[in-house]
Amino acid sequence: MARGWESKGIEEQQAEARVSSSPRQRPLSAEEAAKTRKREGLRLQRERILKQLEAAQNDRYRSTLQAALQELNVQLEALN
Repeated sequence: MARGWESKGIEEQQAEARVSSSPRQRPLSAEEAAKTRKREGLRLQRERILKQLEAAQNDRYRSTLQAALQELNVQLEALN
């Protein structure tokens, strides 16, 4: 029984060490949070288009996807 308590104490110490060793981030302003959400949304759209582009067989559809991909890349660059 003592071993069980001992291991739980060690687990708690390790968990506290992980929490205290992680750097504290300052809260984001509303503008920064919106920019982060926008960037993440664009990144997800880009991933989806890349997957669709891999599967696309129709040349016209591929060109549409490539144009959309270029536009997303421009928007992502503008956010950085």
